[in-house]
Amino acid sequence: MDEMEELQMTCFEIIGYVGTAKSCYINAISKAKEGAFDEAEALIKEGDVAYNGGHDVHMKLLQADAAGERNGEAPLILLHAEDQMAGTETCKLMALNFIDTYRELQELKAKLA
Repeated sequence: MDEMEELQMTCFEIIGYVGTAKSCYINAISKAKEGAFDEAEALIKEGDVAYNGGHDVHMKLLQADAAGERNGEAPLILLHAEDQMAGTETCKLMALNFIDTYRELQELKAKLA
């Protein structure tokens, strides 16, 4: 496998990991809306594990760049992978805020009932 093919496979690995993480974070919001906060928190943790897998793969690329082991090209697929990482971080922050909001809403409803 040549260097460009290897880089593409690495990028697909990153995209796979962070795509899984993003799905977990989005599903956590749905669970929180249903009042299933334990399940929501479990999905956040599952998403974190997946995201960390993508982050670790990305870190290896950065280390290879720093060590001069790669030619430093940034093909579109790498930019896409990094964009997916950034978007997933945003989804996590939103999910955490939604979970907190739904929890507070449920507590307020319980007080009013």
